[in-house]
Amino acid sequence: MDNTCGLTRRQLICGLAAIGQSGGAIAAGLANGADEKEPWRAEDGLLSASLEVSQRWIRLGETSVHSFVFNGQFPGPPIELQPGETLRLRLRNLLAEATNLHFHGLHVTPSSPGDNVFLSVPAGDEFDYEFTLPADHPAGLFWYHPHVHGNTARQLFRGLAGCFIVRGEVDQIPEVAQATEHFLLLKDWAIDRLGEIPEPSMMERISGREGPLVTVGGRVNPRLTLPNGGLLRLRLLNASPSRIYRLKLEDHPLHLIGTDGGALPAVRSVDELLLSPGERADVLIQGERNGGSYHLFNLPYDRGAGMMMSRGRLGQPETIATISYEGAVERQRLPERLVTVEALPAPKAEIRRFILSEGGVGRLGMRFLINGREFAHDRVDTRVRLGTVEDWEIVNLGRMDHPFHLHTNAFQVLDSAGAPELAWRDGLLVPASQRRRFRVRFADFSGRAVYHCHILDHEDLGMMGVIEMEA
Repeated sequence: MDNTCGLTRRQLICGLAAIGQSGGAIAAGLANGADEKEPWRAEDGLLSASLEVSQRWIRLGETSVHSFVFNGQFPGPPIELQPGETLRLRLRNLLAEATNLHFHGLHVTPSSPGDNVFLSVPAGDEFDYEFTLPADHPAGLFWYHPHVHGNTARQLFRGLAGCFIVRGEVDQIPEVAQATEHFLLLKDWAIDRLGEIPEPSMMERISGREGPLVTVGGRVNPRLTLPNGGLLRLRLLNASPSRIYRLKLEDHPLHLIGTDGGALPAVRSVDELLLSPGERADVLIQGERNGGSYHLFNLPYDRGAGMMMSRGRLGQPETIATISYEGAVERQRLPERLVTVEALPAPKAEIRRFILSEGGVGRLGMRFLINGREFAHDRVDTRVRLGTVEDWEIVNLGRMDHPFHLHTNAFQVLDSAGAPELAWRDGLLVPASQRRRFRVRFADFSGRAVYHCHILDHEDLGMMGVIEMEA
């Protein structure tokens, strides 16, 4: 038998069986994440497309894996819109289990047919999502992934993730526009010797599942080229369900120009960049060397409860991408200023406090709680009024770091003096035994949404609450 695709006979038989069970909609073979895909874009203000969820064999470097995929590929097709444009997206579920979509970070309606994470699309069924981006929606990198409570971490870990790009003012700044742009979706994998993704143990769910193989846009240690004098624009997305990335580029600073919800007012240069699950960053790299190759490292990071040491990664940086110099161009400069970001006004109401805790034994193992309660689908935990501004304090009483994610509305992190950072975020890493504050305005959209820990196993195990935004 011809085995040039890297499949064993058993893997091929299993792959064909899975395809047959899904109705034969996907042809046999290996999908490849080797190249960045051209985004889907709107025509005359409307992007109408279909997104098919299935299971098939894909190729990750030298490894074949039986993965969940959007439209037969990992990552899923990039979606690109501009403010005021409409997305009409039909989700077809060919899996043997229910799924849905969350449009992570987008400021759109949380009600059907928009970003409604309470709905479930059964196996063999389909659902038509549709929403329009507000005319003032900020430009930035967002993303889409499943959000079926109880299976969110599992379905993301198996490969269901894709970039969602909103273009705008920052993309038109000459210094930014001239940079070579790459979208780097960071995702880890656990794969057994048969190419299957094993189910985690309860202890792995409690700590938050991680895998030893890290891919960047579906590639293993991709090589990016940069001319001397040139600029690279790296759009970084942590699409891992648990892993926190601590990034450092060898012998180069990272020039941060944007966070989760859009661009900063000015460039901020850093030596390292910490990305918790779901978090994004927009960085520029200046070509300041005459040649050679430089590693983009993921440095060790302890998420708490001894997890870094137990996984044997202490003191061992990992190369996840390589930047190689090729050629030279006239020196491209960093932008002097970016966009205007106005600070949210101080609220009139008292601070809302959310206490994250772990411990005790529930029906699924360790309990993960917000304000002493596990998630309940039909209970509203927090009620807010549209048009109001609030300060939220997130208190982490646990032994593990918890990244806190709020749906629908972005926020501004507060410093120790209570001043808001001039940056928009939708996720905030709260280290173990610490507390953090942010300021948020509830604008435009009424309805139910959620907030939760973005270590997605913790969300699935109960660390999530329901917010009702009332007109």
